[in-house]
Amino acid sequence: MLLEKPTPTLRESRAVVLETDRLVLRQPTLADVKAIARVVGDKRVSINLRRVPHPYTADDAISFVTTIAATIDTVFLVERERAVIGLVGVSWENENAPELGYCFGVDHWGKGYATEAARAVIDYAFEEFAIDELLSGARVLNPASRHVLEKCGFQWTGVELHRFLALGSSTPVDRFKLERSVWASIKSWNNSTRR
Repeated sequence: MLLEKPTPTLRESRAVVLETDRLVLRQPTLADVKAIARVVGDKRVSINLRRVPHPYTADDAISFVTTIAATIDTVFLVERERAVIGLVGVSWENENAPELGYCFGVDHWGKGYATEAARAVIDYAFEEFAIDELLSGARVLNPASRHVLEKCGFQWTGVELHRFLALGSSTPVDRFKLERSVWASIKSWNNSTRR
């Protein structure tokens, strides 16, 4: 049964864990604060994320974990061999236009982890919620992120200007959309399980 939109009650009552061939995706907890701060605190990561400051501290990570626990956002911590390597999730800030976002530690770039984790969360979003599309974006100066979105079936819709806290300014962002019908036609990547 597809749900109309996520609700805090649903999120609190069901801790979802997604597993792919190489990764485990689970909800972040306060025990993960140091690892989150390490990943997001790297300036090469934070300058590509709209809503995070630089420097990004443990206090910022605490605020992040406690805030998402109280929202309807669907955020997963990404682990490989029990080590935190990144985060991926869907923001429901605009419930009619949920948005996929992700970040990975620099040591884990270029290894296919972002694509693998993004696909698991995309599957989860389309399978669990009655949404017609997912949106996403990547800084124009971040071709690797753009490549992840394209490998997941997202189609480019244009360029917008967005403010990035870590930059302290606005910068061009390539915008993308993945429609349910496109996702359904390419879902042969089926490499994740849910428990």
